[in-house]
Amino acid sequence: MTETIEPKTDTQSKSERSPWVYTTVVLAFVSLGLLVSVLMLSSTIGGIATGKGGTAQAQATTQPQAAPQQPDVPSQPGSTDLGFSLEGQPLNGQPNAPVTIVEFSDFECPFCGRFFSTTLPDIDKNYIQTGKAKLYYMDFPLSFHPQAEPAALAAACAKEQNKFWEFHDKIFANQQSLSDESYKKWAKEIGLNSQQFDTCYTSKKYLSEVQSDFDTGSKSGVSGTPSFKICKGTSDCTTIVGAQPFSAFKSAIDSKL
Repeated sequence: MTETIEPKTDTQSKSERSPWVYTTVVLAFVSLGLLVSVLMLSSTIGGIATGKGGTAQAQATTQPQAAPQQPDVPSQPGSTDLGFSLEGQPLNGQPNAPVTIVEFSDFECPFCGRFFSTTLPDIDKNYIQTGKAKLYYMDFPLSFHPQAEPAALAAACAKEQNKFWEFHDKIFANQQSLSDESYKKWAKEIGLNSQQFDTCYTSKKYLSEVQSDFDTGSKSGVSGTPSFKICKGTSDCTTIVGAQPFSAFKSAIDSKL
């Protein structure tokens, strides 16, 4: 504070005679300030990147994988046969409909829920109800969805009483409330025999069938949910992976008609 009025020393005089000293000091402080700014910016960017990475990692362990891990990928044209039997699988539509849609799904999968709410209604209206296509449902419960297998077992018990699709709709309409208690509650709401349902569910009566669906899907190239096989009968099949918009399904179905 008092340097400007103190007598000049030899050192000060020499400093004044060497203005580069001050310049060097100023440049050093400026450089230091820039370095601190860069480090702060890097830290901020790193925090954002880590946040996104954490979100992606969390999604990678909670969302359905879809070749790879993306639910919205183009359909894969092909001319392969279906390669497995659909006997005994839940069927929505007329058995003699010319186009076969096979859905591999996970009741806890959010993208399966998106397909149910945004795309399936249009497929149902334009193709299933008109007799042009039929839809088979097959279980593909992913291991990182803890309620996927229990929900599949509950739906199989509802199928035992001829109400699979009613229970299917209940599950997807209430996907955030999956639990043992909910399954029993929904069974009553759709008019199932509660005692029969409870016995079926608690005994895991249809576990082998659910596991068989998963094995069938794996052997046919399914790696995530939802995945679809759209075929002319049971041949000339096209694969669609993910919660695609209706237009993607329309294009694939129309090509089989």
